[in-house]
Amino acid sequence: MKDSSKEAKAARPAKPKFFQGVKAEFRKITWPDRELLLKQSVAVVAISIVLGAIIAVLDLVLQYAIDFLVR
Repeated sequence: MKDSSKEAKAARPAKPKFFQGVKAEFRKITWPDRELLLKQSVAVVAISIVLGAIIAVLDLVLQYAIDFLVR
């Protein structure tokens, strides 16, 4: 004999507890204001450019060093 409560649970769509939880978490978020967002974005872009330049310089130095050693 089959358990009808298990079949009923399987047939019902999932309760929206997940989405209620997501909605509750979104209410807790404190979004940055426009000025803070701009400052942080500029900082991220500037640091990315600086680190990219450092990596490029190191790459060129290592490339010339290896070419010197191989020849």
